Amino acid sequence: MKTVFKGFSFGLLLQIAVGPLCIFIIKTALASGFLTAFAGVVAVTLADALFVTLALIGIGSLVNTDRAKTIMKLVGGAVIILFGLAIFLSGFGINLIPAFSAGADAGGGSVFLTALVLTLSSPLTIVFWAGVFGARMADAEDGHGQSILFGLGAVLSTLIALTAVAAVAGLFSAAMTPLAIRILNWIAGLILIGFGIRMLTKKVSTN
Repeated sequence: MKTVFKGFSFGLLLQIAVGPLCIFIIKTALASGFLTAFAGVVAVTLADALFVTLALIGIGSLVNTDRAKTIMKLVGGAVIILFGLAIFLSGFGINLIPAFSAGADAGGGSVFLTALVLTLSSPLTIVFWAGVFGARMADAEDGHGQSILFGLGAVLSTLIALTAVAAVAGLFSAAMTPLAIRILNWIAGLILIGFGIRMLTKKVSTN
């Protein structure tokens, strides 16, 4: 239980940094309410669980090369920019990606898929977690079983933290007017585009 709490605390520290996924969850909760946003939270949690699992079984070492990192950075940045542009244009009534509706009438299914794709667009997360678990298992006190518990705690932090964010933002959804939703889409879209550009221009760390 102590190891799960350590993993939860570590994951919570990561959640403090507001990233594109947090922005997307807040935007969805404000525009469509808590339940719709929660579908996105579930998607992010499942994707994080997949990343942690892949890191635990050693997949991270297979993509921990300069070439692989560069490819993933380019693909991930392009995906985030695309979604940001789609959300921004939805404020003008333009559906760049109809299946991923960014408007107030977005359903839980499309939000789930959007959040899932956004999360999976950052596969370098596998490399990050591989490093974390590698360092932990290098310690004499940590075995594979303890690392699994640590990973479980980290995934739970994603679920709980983003659920709390969606719940708080969802309280204000009833007060959102059509104009406010359009403005929210413009702001969220621009922020996501900024995250994508930052990912594309960020230098990849070498081995």
